[in-house]
Amino acid sequence: MKFKDWDLNLKIRLGGEAATNLLFWTFYPFLSIYFAESFGKSWAGLLLVFSQILSVFANLIGGYCADRFGRKRMMVIATAGQSFGYGLFALAATPWIDWPAASFAGFSISSLFGAIYWPASQAMVADVVPEKEQSHVFAIFYTSTNMAVVLGPLIGTQLYVNYPFAVLGAAAVVCALISIVLGHMLTETRPRGKEAVSSASVSWRGAVWNQLRQYRIIASDRVFLMYITGGILVAQTFMQLDLLFPVYLEDTIRSVAFLNWQLTGEGLFGIIVSENGLMVVLFTVLVTRIMNGLRDRYAFIGGSLIFAAGIYLFSQASGFWGFFAVMAVFTLAELMTAGLQQTFIARLAPEHMRGQYYAAASLRYTIGRTIAPLSIPLGEWIGYKPTFLALAVLAVLSAVVYNQMFNWHEQPARSTS
Repeated sequence: MKFKDWDLNLKIRLGGEAATNLLFWTFYPFLSIYFAESFGKSWAGLLLVFSQILSVFANLIGGYCADRFGRKRMMVIATAGQSFGYGLFALAATPWIDWPAASFAGFSISSLFGAIYWPASQAMVADVVPEKEQSHVFAIFYTSTNMAVVLGPLIGTQLYVNYPFAVLGAAAVVCALISIVLGHMLTETRPRGKEAVSSASVSWRGAVWNQLRQYRIIASDRVFLMYITGGILVAQTFMQLDLLFPVYLEDTIRSVAFLNWQLTGEGLFGIIVSENGLMVVLFTVLVTRIMNGLRDRYAFIGGSLIFAAGIYLFSQASGFWGFFAVMAVFTLAELMTAGLQQTFIARLAPEHMRGQYYAAASLRYTIGRTIAPLSIPLGEWIGYKPTFLALAVLAVLSAVVYNQMFNWHEQPARSTS
């Protein structure tokens, strides 16, 4: 499906989301540093957990709202809400006000509305793109996001670190403009058939309960339960990229030489995050093709073990090229299963329950993302190196869980429900 054949809604969204993602990644990698300095590491970790819980709840009702009120309306409301959140964050971060509690409130509001935006955004693609073309369209949006991951932190090391109010203010203005554009130029794509009417007739409490009920399948399929458990364990490693990594570098790196530059811990972090994003953009297809030639067992277990090595070596690295090399190892682990996980779920799930399996599979990230910020206060309580070692152990445990999962999965007969 060529870009010129895309629905106008998707073209507008691609441009708008590219702009908001670029601005988001200009400041997001540095937020854990800001909150740790403002509240202390212990409170920063707990507050970030609270923020993630809010986002999880918002995501649960986001699909219901998209069905009941329409994709367009929810996307307009969500971008307006993000604008308000960023605006509050910007004002609270000015030198004249400097109110960290309000900054956190603004960040939480923007995260909540971002979680509401996501289901409507995904549903719109399904509404207007033929099923066989959807993976290609999603891939374009995914690539756009990763380009923002490459460029954003590099820009942030120069702009956000020195001018946080300007960057956050720009994010608020851009989100407000995008909300106006979406309101005037998007067309509603919500289906009008019986299924949509039925979905819209359910209360928001019923919608949340229905989604929670779907997760019961993990108790009746032991292989899938192990898949979720292994995913939660290994998530504690790769989610530290935006949590523990920046705080650690800020505290331990005063200056590091790169060519003719002297980088602070923040500057070094911006570069290695960009390295991660660039490697994802350049090598996802290649690594996935290589992994497709191996058994899934080797890809999943190998990925967890390399994550363990990468996060442990991160605490031992020194100098620019040391951290650069460790990040390459870390990213390789990320790419090893990036293209296999959705295929594995499809192969694991009974055909009539595939949608429920995909919904329940998101628990890997939902629970993982909620627990992961606790690494920040843990680093303060027991020290950084023991914390990195503990995270490496969790990744090794993930490999053990995956090994047992494949032992069960590869048995000649397995009952499903």
